[in-house]
Amino acid sequence: MIVQNIMTTDLKTVTADQPVKDIALMMIMDHISGAPVVDAENNLIGIISEKDILQHMFPKLEDIMSDTHFDFENMEANYKDTMNVKIGEIMTVDVDSIDLDIPCLKAASIMWLKQYRRIPVTQNGKLAGIISIGDVHRAIFKSCMTS
Repeated sequence: MIVQNIMTTDLKTVTADQPVKDIALMMIMDHISGAPVVDAENNLIGIISEKDILQHMFPKLEDIMSDTHFDFENMEANYKDTMNVKIGEIMTVDVDSIDLDIPCLKAASIMWLKQYRRIPVTQNGKLAGIISIGDVHRAIFKSCMTS
């Protein structure tokens, strides 16, 4: 069984020039925790996640550990400010992806070793889909039940 047979192809994607509020709304409305970031030609250029958004608004460890007072009460204002930032400014740009013709268990192994819940699937740099650990598990379970 290969990735192409079980990947999700109906994806929610965003572009780097969209404001963070677009993906935040998508996360809430569609119950997702992130999305691939693509350019006009559907090339995968990054990924944006809840973690990226929260990292932008939270203070750095050295700020918290310093002797100066950090105003945690203002963090909600930081979140509001983050909503207007462009996705390209806070997305993860060093994105791992897998090819659509690799075996599903190889994809699962990569996700397991890198501690990913899901990974983009590309063909020649273009986004083709996404696969999750759950997709692999369901496919293997289903094949075992029908054999």
